Amino acid sequence: MGFFHKYNLTVWVLGFILRNMKLLNRYFTRQLVAIFVMLLLVLTGLAWMMQIMSMMKFLLNYGVELSSFLGLTVLMIPFIMSIIVPFVTFIAIIFVYNKLISDNEITVMAATGLSPRQIARPAIMLAAVLTVLHLVLNLWIVPQTQAVFYSTQWNLRYGLAHMKLQESAFTQITDGLVVYVDKVSGHDLSQVMLSDMRDEDAPITIFAEKGKLVSTARGLSIVMTNGSLQAAGDTLTTGTFDSFDMDLNVADKEGETSFRVRRVPTDDLIEYILNSPTEKQHKMVLAELSSRFLGPMMNMILAMLCTLILLKTSLLRRRASFAPAAAVAAMAVVMSLYMSLSNMIGSVSEFAILTSGVFAVFGVLLFMLCKK
Repeated sequence: MGFFHKYNLTVWVLGFILRNMKLLNRYFTRQLVAIFVMLLLVLTGLAWMMQIMSMMKFLLNYGVELSSFLGLTVLMIPFIMSIIVPFVTFIAIIFVYNKLISDNEITVMAATGLSPRQIARPAIMLAAVLTVLHLVLNLWIVPQTQAVFYSTQWNLRYGLAHMKLQESAFTQITDGLVVYVDKVSGHDLSQVMLSDMRDEDAPITIFAEKGKLVSTARGLSIVMTNGSLQAAGDTLTTGTFDSFDMDLNVADKEGETSFRVRRVPTDDLIEYILNSPTEKQHKMVLAELSSRFLGPMMNMILAMLCTLILLKTSLLRRRASFAPAAAVAAMAVVMSLYMSLSNMIGSVSEFAILTSGVFAVFGVLLFMLCKK
């Protein structure tokens, strides 16, 4: 009978612990998710506001509508989130676990027999979910939104959406370029006068019966028909034309034609590596691939690093007030090393070495966290 009593008691204790583990996991998870979402919204909002302020010159210089401008800046939010998610994960974990340690809640959990691995499980599970979501964000969502961002920005700056000519009025397109139009019907113009003073040594004045705004690879142009041209320089030149194509502005070198890896689909980046690109572009592509594939792993690494330092130090030594500072310092060192090394990659073999190093760090932290 004594054996059966002991057996029943053991079963009851194990069941009690398991039921309480589920409660504790839900308790931890609720706090972690709440803090994470709040921090993500706040920090993303702040970064978005900074993006708006940095692009305010674009709004003023190009006369873009406020709704179009805000829509353009919203496209930067996925990219902003892809950068700050690991840091937000780390801050949420250190905030929640340090608070529980300060309130002696984790000390009580440890006294009931829970190991650091069991206590850290909610944070690790949250980081694992965020790693998957971050990977999806990096591989598909960010490239698509960045492609739309640069395309929309180029169209607002140089495309037809930017051009709004008023009837019977002089419109200054840019410094030294003025257009007068008698009537406007969509992109069709009537009775056009164009004065181009961008080259002070060779000013041009054009009169035409009709014109049409078109968007080209160079930017916005106006095609004029049945008109006359007067060009001043060393000699005065005059003439007539049946059709004349005039650039209203020229896209800058950092515009649509530049190589921006953030907007390139992941499959195309991998294929690009195999096509022997230039050395500069090769490094840019490898750095971007490391950011897309290895960046999400930093959620797991920072989560384990944070819980390892807090639990192993504060839990075993009870009152180690330096644990949060040590965790922050360790995070700064790890992220600095990762970002520095990812930007120094010059070959596929170096990319493989960095990938192996990231997973090695992950394995070491996991072993240390699970170690009794």
